Amino acid sequence: MPRPTTVLLTALAPVSWGTTYAVTTEFLPPDRPLFTGLVRALPAGLLLLAVGRRLPRGAWWGKAALLGALNIGAFFPLLFFSAYRLPGGMAAVVGSVGPLFAVGLSALLLGQRPTARTLATGVVAAFGVSLVVLRAAGALDPLGVLAALASTASMSTGTVLTKKWGRPEGVGPLAMTGWQLTAGGLLIAPVALLAEGAPPTLDGRAVGGYLYLALANTAVAYWLWFRGIGRLTATQVTFLGPLSPLTAAVVGWAALGQTLTPVQVAGMALAFAATVAGQLGTAVRPSPPTVRTGAVVRSRERLS
Repeated sequence: MPRPTTVLLTALAPVSWGTTYAVTTEFLPPDRPLFTGLVRALPAGLLLLAVGRRLPRGAWWGKAALLGALNIGAFFPLLFFSAYRLPGGMAAVVGSVGPLFAVGLSALLLGQRPTARTLATGVVAAFGVSLVVLRAAGALDPLGVLAALASTASMSTGTVLTKKWGRPEGVGPLAMTGWQLTAGGLLIAPVALLAEGAPPTLDGRAVGGYLYLALANTAVAYWLWFRGIGRLTATQVTFLGPLSPLTAAVVGWAALGQTLTPVQVAGMALAFAATVAGQLGTAVRPSPPTVRTGAVVRSRERLS
């Protein structure tokens, strides 16, 4: 598959995640972020487990549990906690530094040296997102800031480790996604029960909203995300992250009647340009062919 197509398909994941705010506010019961995270993760994970029909083996039980905790189980609660304690948009700004986290972790865990261009692109992306989502200044809650940083670090670490460990022989991204969503959902379940109590009563709109979040927004989106990690560098994947707050801003303008100021439009242009530059500046070079007895043998590295 051509690499531009892979980038575009992977980008559908953060674009889908950018619709979460609108769906949550318009369709779901209020003040149930952990229950929402649980319904997003666990049913989607069980569905993908049933479709993939593969369970981890050996060391992959521990690896899948750790990746599920980093990418889902810890990420969702920390993200929601920070969003409730910080002024509007600040959690998204902190989250937009994810590419910089990934650059540092890739250097540490994958041996990929960051370039000045990559670092500058990450700064521009975060600055662009800040112009889009920040509103009137408000007091910054230290716990909220720490939670936002922790959620960003958790997802970035999970992304880099997913790239480092790859997948077991014969296991595709569908099964790997199911493992992680199930592990993350099981981690969220007791926290949601203790913090929020019994599940709320759901009407038809809420059921429809949760079905969208569980299927399109989580099962399909995370499958595309982890599939992309297998084909792109970890830095390239995380540079697609700013598409999420940009999509949220566009949906708010188009569907919720929110206005976009010239400063926000300029920020969107900056963040989008940085996202594109993040793909061009970190392109993966194809592995050179290995010559054996006069024949050209292509690399057998698995890409899917």
